[in-house]
Order: sequence, then C-alpha cells, then structure tokens
Amino acid sequence: MSERAPAGPPPATAIQPDFATLPRREAAAARPNLIGMTRARLAAALAGAGVPERQIRMRAGQLWSWIYSRGARGFEEMTSLSKGFRAELAEAFTLDRPEIVTRQLSRDGTRKYLLRIAGGHEVECVYIPEEDRGTLCISSQVGCTLTCTFCHTGTQKLVRNLTPAEIVGQILVARDDLEEWPEPGTRPSEHRLVSNIVLMGMGEPLYNVEGVRDAMQIAMDGEGLSLSRRRITLSTSGVVPEIPRWGAEAGTLLAISFHATTDDVRNELVPINRKWPIADLLEACRAYPKLSNAERITFEYVMLKGVNDSDADARRLVQLIAGIPAKVNLIPFNPWPGAVYERSDWERIETFAEIVNRAGYASPVRTPRGEDILAACGQLKSATERARKSRAEIAAETLGSGA
Repeated sequence: MSERAPAGPPPATAIQPDFATLPRREAAAARPNLIGMTRARLAAALAGAGVPERQIRMRAGQLWSWIYSRGARGFEEMTSLSKGFRAELAEAFTLDRPEIVTRQLSRDGTRKYLLRIAGGHEVECVYIPEEDRGTLCISSQVGCTLTCTFCHTGTQKLVRNLTPAEIVGQILVARDDLEEWPEPGTRPSEHRLVSNIVLMGMGEPLYNVEGVRDAMQIAMDGEGLSLSRRRITLSTSGVVPEIPRWGAEAGTLLAISFHATTDDVRNELVPINRKWPIADLLEACRAYPKLSNAERITFEYVMLKGVNDSDADARRLVQLIAGIPAKVNLIPFNPWPGAVYERSDWERIETFAEIVNRAGYASPVRTPRGEDILAACGQLKSATERARKSRAEIAAETLGSGA
C-alpha cells in the first residue's frame, strides 16, 4: 500500500520569465501559425504561399523537422534553408508559441506554467518529473463547461476551445523550459524529459475532439515529437458519443473521470452523468478499441470524505467495472480555496484500495504533486480568473452548482 508522502523541503518559488525572449504576438497576429497544422494543412499553406508544387513535400518535411525535432522558435534558425526562403517564410507565417506569464516550481519538483494565448486568455499546464518518466499535463479548453463540484477548474466558466497550435504549443513550451531540444548538429537524446502526455488539464478534451485529435497526431508523428500513443492518455468525464470516435481516430490510452458508484452521487459530482449515466459510459468503455491487459482503461476516483469512500462504494466499483481491463487510480482530494469537500482519511483510502485490489484491480493511490502551487489534480485555474473572485464567491459558485 502507498505510504504517506514525507514532509517536503521549503515552499515553492515563482519564477518570472524573461519577456524579452518571448515572440512578438502583435506583429504576428495576421500571419498563419505553422505550429499546430497537420501535414496536409502545412502542405496546403505552403502551396498557398507560392512554393512550387514539386518542392512542397520536401519543404514541408524540412519545416516539420525544424519545428518538432529541433524546436526552432524562428525561421532564422532553420539554417538548412536558404536565406531568401527563410525571409519569405517569415513574411508569410509565424511560429507562435503560448507566452509564459509565470512559471512556478514546487518543492517536489513539479513545474506549473501559466500561459497566455490569443485574445489575452490564460491556461495552465503542469510538468511532473518522476524517476522513470516525465509527465506533462496539458489543457484543452480555456475554462470548463462541466462544473464538476470537486474541481477548481469547474468554477471557471468555459471561454473557448484551444486550437491545435495552443495545445501542441504547451508541449513545445515545456521542452523549451526544460532545455530538451538537441544542440545543433547533434541527435535527439534517447532520454526523454517529457516522455508522457496526459490530457487532464483545464477543460473536457472530448468537447474539443478535433483540435485535440490534430494536436495529438502531431505529437505522435514519428518524424517530430515522436510520442507513442501508449504514452498519451486522454481523460474524459464521460462524453459518451465521442469515446468511440477518439478510439478510432487517435487510439491513445483512455482514462475515465469516474468518482462515484451510483448515478445519484455522480450526478452531483460530475453533472454530465445526468446526460450520459454510468451504464452508458461503461458500455462505451467496454467497446473501446485495442482494450487489453496491456492497454487498460484507467478509472480515476477522487476520495471525498463521507461522500464516495465507503466499503460499499469500493465493492460497487469493482462490480461495475467487472470484465473491463482496467486499473483504478485513487486520488486523495486536493483542496482549493472555497472547496466544500474534505480529503478522505488516509486509513479510509487504504481500506478502499485494499478492497479494489483484492478484486484483482491495481489500485494505486496517487501521491499529490504540486499542492503548494495549486498544481495537483483538480486544482488548475487561470490566475487572472482566480484573482477576480474572492474565496466566498468561489464557494458560493460551488454550492450553487449542486454540491
């Protein structure tokens, strides 16, 4: 069983980036951004800019390599291209990344980035270093439409979907900050600092399925970022009609933000359940492509004291998922200002895990990471939105949503 995490070192630090190094978004606003374009769209953009047809495939491959293998932030870095062609590219296109507003470093090594995107909106993404991998948790929307009552992001209204450029851009920004791009003239290192992607940040990714799909196809492209689909996990609260589509078009690993074992309780915790209840959600899970012991569905279950953490809940959970190759991630509730829930006692979490484990399902207890910088699961929310509201206002929103 999991042990309590030891007390950490000194508090987190907030690091302001060097804004002089950030791209000039205003001047670039009118030019299409090559970041986030699929290969087909990139080729079409080059054709529209006057690149001869016989050169398009070669030029697209060169740009793809510079952007996603070498991390080029400007066309002037692309030294294998002629100066004239680089100048033409710079006049026609941009390589615009999200801007780092703040970068916070937790005492446990977790990094949280507050990123500014087009329109002045802000999103957060989180890098979590571990011994055997480095996981980047990325966002798919500005805000969220789901209003899950235990989730801080759910208290922020949906503003808009992120574009593929803004989704892929989170990966590029993290690799920039980690200095993970290869030095000129060298091959990429086999050791990956960003080795795993989880779509568990702000927003419901299956409400932005096309943008997320295009971004992840870029991430999985073998001639660029080259992340295996088995190193990418999409987490959904249960947008049932889009689950088969995601499996067919992207085929990454799947996680379900589950959190309750009866429709009555899940209706309160995860209101989308009123539209697609537990039975419908589990039917979609059972039909997910490539499902096997090697590619299990992860059921995420936040532990809320006195709400969903009883022995009866644990027994119902294993009955519900019977026959599905799965594991259950138990998530101690991560508090945030105004939250009306409490974390289950540690002994209760361990007892719950033991029941699930005895039924044959792995039930790791997720060690909270980045709590001191509000970077843990369920805590993400843009700083500007957070600053606009008092603790009492956030609490009132949470209570008003049905908690």
